[in-house]
Amino acid sequence: MDTSKVQSRRGAFTRRIWFQKLPDQPTITTPLLRHSEAFLNAERARLAAQPGLGFAGLLVVVPLAALLAFGPDGAESAVLILSPLMTFALPVLSMVAFWWEDWPGSTLRPGWSALVDTLLIAAAGVALAAVGQMTVGHSDVSGLFDPTPEIGSAPLYPAAMPLGLAVFTAMLQLTLVCEGWPFKRLPRLVAGFAALALSWGLALLVQYTAYGFRAPAGSGLIGQDGTFSHEDLSAVFALRGAWQVWFFIVWRGWPLNKLGRRWLRITLGNLLVFAGTAFSFALLDGLFGVAARTILATVTRFSAAGLLVAMFFEGAFRSRMSAAWERATTLFVSVVVGAGLFGGLITYAGTLTWTTSSAEGWVSHVCVNALGSGVLLHVGVSRRWPLKGTTTPVQRSAAQNRSSP
Repeated sequence: MDTSKVQSRRGAFTRRIWFQKLPDQPTITTPLLRHSEAFLNAERARLAAQPGLGFAGLLVVVPLAALLAFGPDGAESAVLILSPLMTFALPVLSMVAFWWEDWPGSTLRPGWSALVDTLLIAAAGVALAAVGQMTVGHSDVSGLFDPTPEIGSAPLYPAAMPLGLAVFTAMLQLTLVCEGWPFKRLPRLVAGFAALALSWGLALLVQYTAYGFRAPAGSGLIGQDGTFSHEDLSAVFALRGAWQVWFFIVWRGWPLNKLGRRWLRITLGNLLVFAGTAFSFALLDGLFGVAARTILATVTRFSAAGLLVAMFFEGAFRSRMSAAWERATTLFVSVVVGAGLFGGLITYAGTLTWTTSSAEGWVSHVCVNALGSGVLLHVGVSRRWPLKGTTTPVQRSAAQNRSSP
């Protein structure tokens, strides 16, 4: 077949991605037996490239994460400015990666695709951060971008952090745990926007019913009388994110993905995540008296490590051991990597001077925003560009379908 015709057909297919509906299950949680032969062939190609592909990805993401960890003015300014801006961008990143399959960047060449999608996500993150600022205070440019804002300028950190984390974890809940429901029947573009809007609605519900915040005098922020402080809520949402990463990324939905009925998978998945979050917070905060900021830093390092191991080194253990041993090994390696990550970061942060933020806040920023977003950008959005030997967005989408487009 003429190569130009093939490329033309692929380009047309890519442009139609946003008209398509979501697959029956998210790709990452679909058992191999339910995948098409085209997907399995692409999967074997990825397996053959591991673990070298994963180590090569680290060379791409770790330098970027280091830049984001410190920003232009040091660690504390990164926490005060980059942390909230990137937290509000994470739901958009999830939408582009999981709901839109890299659209609109998928219409372009890989390098331009990564650049366009990253700029889109960054711009949307700033816009949504401005909405978050108006929720906790009022609109003010100094509060968005200045680590030492003017008096009365409504800084985002830490007042708006629970809102941003609530939106992000709600988006992951809809994407992975709820498998895109209730927006399955909508085109991808509309479904992604709908999921983002619902995530914001759920987060605002929590914001106005459970959030307690004592606004400092002259800060420009609005005080609230809810039960939970910003540190408590941030810890709760970080725990929910850790449970989501554990079962739906590290273990790829097991054992719930074996169930044939969608309603049963979704119901049990939500029960698992919410019950696990409540139990772990009650255990750590109530029984052991662990400070909320310590919980936040501890569980976010596990989430970052889980993303690194399960997405960068996807399938690295699969050809070398049984499925049960693969799950156990992936979880063990994630815990070990997370422990090393936390130990190194918290030790270094202890050597720095903190005034407005804290060492635990910086560790959380590095794990969630610098490393976590870097992994999702590299694997989920840019499809591991500029590395070679990986599938394109078109091939990945085509492989998910039971029949050719």
